[in-house]
Amino acid sequence: MSSDEITISRDLDAPRETVWRVWTEPEYFARWFGAAPESVDLDVRPGGAWSATVATPAGEMPMRGVYREVVGRERLVWTLDLPQGAMEMTATFADLDGGRTRVVLRQPAPPQEQCAQAEEGAAQLLDAFAKVLASV
Repeated sequence: MSSDEITISRDLDAPRETVWRVWTEPEYFARWFGAAPESVDLDVRPGGAWSATVATPAGEMPMRGVYREVVGRERLVWTLDLPQGAMEMTATFADLDGGRTRVVLRQPAPPQEQCAQAEEGAAQLLDAFAKVLASV
């Protein structure tokens, strides 16, 4: 990991096509992202918007952004709109032997005092994704 980026990866027991579907289809996205299903809107194409409302201990948190790059079943680049500006995130999907897939999630590193929390959040997101994927 570079000092300006957080990188988390998971090797998943599913083919890349299935991993892509679970990442990009609203019914699955809602489950692993922790969003209210009716709040999820994903326009997975370059320039397409996404939005979802996540329940947190502090209440509902609307989230949104734009897909900047979509390379089918290989790479997604999207923004997460934050009060301080848009944060760009990237997910790559690679075939592994045995019909498995490696997902690598990258995001800019926050200030040093927030890095551990950001890494934990990204890891929890991928853990939730793997759990939903295992049920498909």
